[in-house]
Amino acid sequence: MAGPCAVEDRDQLLSAARSVASAGASMLRGGAFKPRTSPDSFQGLGVAGLELLREASRETGLPVVTEVMDPRDVAIVAEHAELLQIGSRSMQNFPLLREVGRSGRPVLLKRGNAATVDELLFAAEYVYREGNEQVILCERGVRGFDPATRNLLDLAAVPVLKARTGAPVVVDPSHATGRAALVPAMARAALAAGADGLLIEVHPNPESARCDADQALRPDEFSALMTEFERWAPLLGRTIIRPELELSVGAARKTEGT
Repeated sequence: MAGPCAVEDRDQLLSAARSVASAGASMLRGGAFKPRTSPDSFQGLGVAGLELLREASRETGLPVVTEVMDPRDVAIVAEHAELLQIGSRSMQNFPLLREVGRSGRPVLLKRGNAATVDELLFAAEYVYREGNEQVILCERGVRGFDPATRNLLDLAAVPVLKARTGAPVVVDPSHATGRAALVPAMARAALAAGADGLLIEVHPNPESARCDADQALRPDEFSALMTEFERWAPLLGRTIIRPELELSVGAARKTEGT
């Protein structure tokens, strides 16, 4: 899953969407609603951003994954996106979890930056209890003490989650490291740890990005990484594919720990 952190304008998004589609991404990511620590930071384009994501999806054929922050916005986001993302800050927004559970859409659930594995699984259970077992779990790093990286990427969580649940597990090396130069190495490590997929930020011009500029790959860097994966994945017994979105992604979940 690849694309810009935030939808900024039509040209930026279409350029990013075309580049990640050409490189072999399975889904287009991009934030229309952006949770930001500072209220003065760019908060996204809202519904206008959703409409641009839908346009980019129609042009490229890539399904869309985007974040929903408010239970009141679930219906409109579900009209424009195939996969609803629950961000780190919203992992324990229980009304939101219930609402996406009722949406009928698959859910990408990110681990909170101070959450345990058990807390992540309990959050997933809120979605399951609404009759929606289409959950993908995402490890995106937890808060550490060393400012060398944005977060501390807990790759051990990948095999732990895969042992305790049948849900797919993906890794977000962009938010985990906060530095574009570190993303390829941690993406490779995530696949080696058993991750089922990756969520990677790609921006056509990172220097002009309105949020998270330091962690975004350029299109040529993302393309080179995908080419590398094609050569490297078979060594792990893995295959890089472009599947249709599997609507029963969490159907085989286990209940241990929840």
